[in-house]
Amino acid sequence: MIRLLRPLRSGTTYTRVLHLWVPALPFSVWMFVDPDTPWVPLLVLVPLGLVATVRKGEGVQARLLLTPAEADPGISEEPSANLRDRARTSLWILVRAVLAAAAWCATVWLPVLVHSLVRLATGSAPTEVPVLEDLPGHWAFALLVPVPLVLLYAALVGLGSLATAAARRLLGPSPAERLAALEARTELLLERTRIARELHDSIGHALTVAVVQAGAARAANCPEFTARALAAIEETGRTALEDLERVLGVLRESERPASTRPTLTDAGRLLESARASGAKVDAEVTGPLETLPGPVSREGYRILQEALTNVLRHAGAVPARVRVAARDGLLTLEVRNPLPDERPSPGRGSGLRGIRERAALLGGRAHTGPDGDGDWQVRVELPLG
Repeated sequence: MIRLLRPLRSGTTYTRVLHLWVPALPFSVWMFVDPDTPWVPLLVLVPLGLVATVRKGEGVQARLLLTPAEADPGISEEPSANLRDRARTSLWILVRAVLAAAAWCATVWLPVLVHSLVRLATGSAPTEVPVLEDLPGHWAFALLVPVPLVLLYAALVGLGSLATAAARRLLGPSPAERLAALEARTELLLERTRIARELHDSIGHALTVAVVQAGAARAANCPEFTARALAAIEETGRTALEDLERVLGVLRESERPASTRPTLTDAGRLLESARASGAKVDAEVTGPLETLPGPVSREGYRILQEALTNVLRHAGAVPARVRVAARDGLLTLEVRNPLPDERPSPGRGSGLRGIRERAALLGGRAHTGPDGDGDWQVRVELPLG
């Protein structure tokens, strides 16, 4: 019983009733003009569905009144893009008018019937319902008063649900809109993956530098070295916080430009961070990095960051050779370092996978693994055009 009465406590029930009442307005106005032809407004309303923007207006109204609490109700808010959309909109207008007529009859005549039954129960002769005019008054008619009220409740709830189902069917997204929504969803997932990779690279690099510095300071037992280590940890942590703020800014502001992310022109701070951790970095940068395409420069920065992080994480403070060259339509990033005693296998770790994924995303290629000279090599080539 409580479940049957639940719609009475839902605001959606009343907004759906309002949606059913709205189409009755043009018919009510026309009844003052010519009550013998109540169907004439349909001759105007149904062809309106052929207007592209009408579908958008109907969709907005349906979402607002039929499904106010649903984030994705399956009702489009886009204008008609083809003849099929226009035909569906015209059919929706016709269905909506029929449902509105049914709702109008229920909300007018059922309360009138309740009033007539009350008058009969009190001994008065009703004049609203012709069938009841000749019946004698009797208190037993009071027992029938709840019947039209229950019918009114059932009619309004049922018609509201039927209108919602029809709106989803006739105003639902077209195949082209579904494809566009799928593409948007795919773009969103790719963006989330990129953000997760950004956090992994930036925070992972900062934590690696901090751990290496702290371990080296404890082992050195030298106040001067400890002071330098703490300064390096502070600088690396501050840089990581800036990167984190950039990533969070992308999450907060979807229109924030990607140009706020670091590029290869900021590679100097990566090299200094690695040197401050004790690694001897021999760096050679050639070519006009400031003229690189934005995506290539940004992804190149992250690839270099991940490569240096892997050096510190797996090999420690060892000599590293860094080569960055932009020439002949190609950006080449190369990081070499001596292999530690426990040599990792090529292709292991999320960092190496991230490097390969970034390179593949830009149409480039990446090689990671031991070279012929006993060093570990990360070499990435990214096309500039």
